[in-house]
Amino acid sequence: MAADIKSLAKTISAEVSARPEQVVAAIELLDGGATVPFIARYRKEVTGGLDDGQLRTLAERLVYLRELEARRASIIDSVSGQGKMTDELMAKLTKVTTKAELEDLYLPYKPKRRTRAEIARERGLGPLAEAILADRSADPAKLAEGYVTEDVADVKAALEGARDIVAEGIAENAELIGKLRNYMKDNALLRAKVVDGKQESGEKFSDYFDHTERWATAPGHRALAMLRGWNEEVLTLSVEVDADVPSPQKPVERMIFAACEIGDWGPGDRWLAEVAGWTWRVKLSMSLSLDLMRELRERAEEEAIHVFARNLKDLLLAAPAGSRATMGLDPGIRTGVKVAVVDGTGKLLATTTVYPFPPKNDVRGTQTELASLVRKHNVELIAIGNGTGSRETERLVADMLAGLPAPKPTKVIVSEAGASVYSASETAAAEFPQLDVSLRGAVSIARRLQDPLAELVKIEPKSIGVGQYQHDVDQNRLSRSLDAVVEDAVNAVGVDLNTASAPLLARVSGLGRSIADAIVLHRDQNGPFGSRKELLKVARLGQRTFEQAAGFLRIPNGKEPLDSSAVHPEAYGVAKKIVAACGRDLRSLMGDSAALKALDPRAFVDEQFGLPTVRDIISELEKPGRDPRPSFKTATFAEGVDEIGDLRPGMVLEGTVTNVAAFGAFVDIGVHQDGLVHVSQLADRFVKDPHEVVKAGDVVKVRVVEVDVKRKRIGLSMRRDDGQPAGASPSREPRTPAGAMRHANAKPQAKPAAPQQGSLGAALAEAMKRK
Repeated sequence: MAADIKSLAKTISAEVSARPEQVVAAIELLDGGATVPFIARYRKEVTGGLDDGQLRTLAERLVYLRELEARRASIIDSVSGQGKMTDELMAKLTKVTTKAELEDLYLPYKPKRRTRAEIARERGLGPLAEAILADRSADPAKLAEGYVTEDVADVKAALEGARDIVAEGIAENAELIGKLRNYMKDNALLRAKVVDGKQESGEKFSDYFDHTERWATAPGHRALAMLRGWNEEVLTLSVEVDADVPSPQKPVERMIFAACEIGDWGPGDRWLAEVAGWTWRVKLSMSLSLDLMRELRERAEEEAIHVFARNLKDLLLAAPAGSRATMGLDPGIRTGVKVAVVDGTGKLLATTTVYPFPPKNDVRGTQTELASLVRKHNVELIAIGNGTGSRETERLVADMLAGLPAPKPTKVIVSEAGASVYSASETAAAEFPQLDVSLRGAVSIARRLQDPLAELVKIEPKSIGVGQYQHDVDQNRLSRSLDAVVEDAVNAVGVDLNTASAPLLARVSGLGRSIADAIVLHRDQNGPFGSRKELLKVARLGQRTFEQAAGFLRIPNGKEPLDSSAVHPEAYGVAKKIVAACGRDLRSLMGDSAALKALDPRAFVDEQFGLPTVRDIISELEKPGRDPRPSFKTATFAEGVDEIGDLRPGMVLEGTVTNVAAFGAFVDIGVHQDGLVHVSQLADRFVKDPHEVVKAGDVVKVRVVEVDVKRKRIGLSMRRDDGQPAGASPSREPRTPAGAMRHANAKPQAKPAAPQQGSLGAALAEAMKRK
């Protein structure tokens, strides 16, 4: 009973703020194999201008609704096969819009193991249950006397069997279950308590040792923290409703009474009321609590995945330092500092390992070696990984640079999240088969400074480390969401066809890993591509794939100037009409905003290409191949502030936002432990969503408010203090590459501002220790 596209579109259209016909067009394109980036960029006329966000939501809802329709068809077949389908049930099954409602209706007909109610019926107690329900004035015990048999030992056993039959009917009443579930969603409490004896070992969950809050409003990050404590058997976690209300006054029991039409409180009504209470306590309370717990987890996971996806997008679209010779340093104390130098294209030039720290303490030899590599390869940037030993390595490099003549390289600390994962991956092994695993990490650190997007796509998104309780969520859902983010980011920036790695090409619309490998192989065997059309010579790359991918692939300085732009080859004819209208050579016209702005886009609309596409072409000709990422900028760290113990309330420091969660933003201020700017401390106004103010990679100034060395928690603020701002507005700061890059030349503020009154203890409590 699969729904047709029009009915699906009608349901989805309201959710994505679009007309049904727009959704129909998008579904047809998706079903035809088109990717979201391709549809969003090159099929605006077809979809009426749906953007990538709307299309992603549309695609997710389409999967859900099709799964719902498939399950609906399966249930209808099952019930019909049992010969129990009625017009009323069919109408209900057809009407419901969620999987939960569908399963509620199916419950009475779902094949199940032999139940206590079924056993009671086999013993002939069905008529007893019917008799009690039919005549409430009769004494159930008297009625039960007539059902004592060899299989039913006495009146008590007969009444228990009748109870089981009635209870099953109550528990399978879909309308009642729906009402009870909705009541619990509105009124239930989520209660966490520490397991006796786990106080010390579970200290990181101490904020939830005796914690209660409304289920409906529990934030996702707190829910995931409690669920993790539950999974680790540190906490007990329960969903409670009307716990302090005695029976039979509980509203949930009253709702069951109403469904059973308990009225005048005759003997049968009193017995039925007891059965209703028993059914709630033994059956419904547990099953509905589990339903709410599952929904809580799904809700919390959705929020966490959304946070991770937004942070990943900001990280991928961080500012690239560009094509400049770069030295990458992967700090290590005992094992030495791994060094790799790459040229402006990311090609590996040299590697070594130096040992400036104990036990060798070869400081002079290290500085001499690094200086020699800087001079030999004209190094312009030095990327230092932010792991253990990063500040010590940074000071070493600063001393080395002090002895070099100008111009000196700029040292930048780079997030090394995921570098070790890349080092041990098949991608790294294929790229550097003869290189030691530890040195591959240094190469990655250098390259992610040059172009974070091109390097980070080589790492599984989950390993980049900008998530909120990322290990506690559904890993398949997380992977799908993050893969979509990477795809959108890569295609928004565009890819140089002649320099891109296979992992980067694999993220281009329509390609995939096997075609990407084929492109690299063709490039290696035949040299650089001279035009986009030459892609069709690649093995297994057909016209359909070319259509999806070509617009996102760039060939700078190729035979065809438009190949360096985002103009799709299918629209080259329109672009050349625009050029002809200007009476100019294409190369001279590209970039001439004044001449292009003087044109009327409507003059170039035809049957195939509408106004949106024409406007996009003109915009692209104005700024051909423009990179949507911000300009490169680094933060400065304060000298002498290297460890959490160096922090003092009132210090004003500069740092980089590394992660944005629902409750605030984490900022790297150079002490090997990110500080938290709670959402209440982000601005001098109410902030509902931290992403309104900051993004991963933003350079911000913060004031230290609170330091807890023992628990490794740092409370920061970006609010004004005594009328003075804590720092520049982060929303206007360009983002730095790889999420945590900075150089350290600044001195601590000589006169710290007075610490803000009040405590961030409660705020810090929400920021559970992250994996």
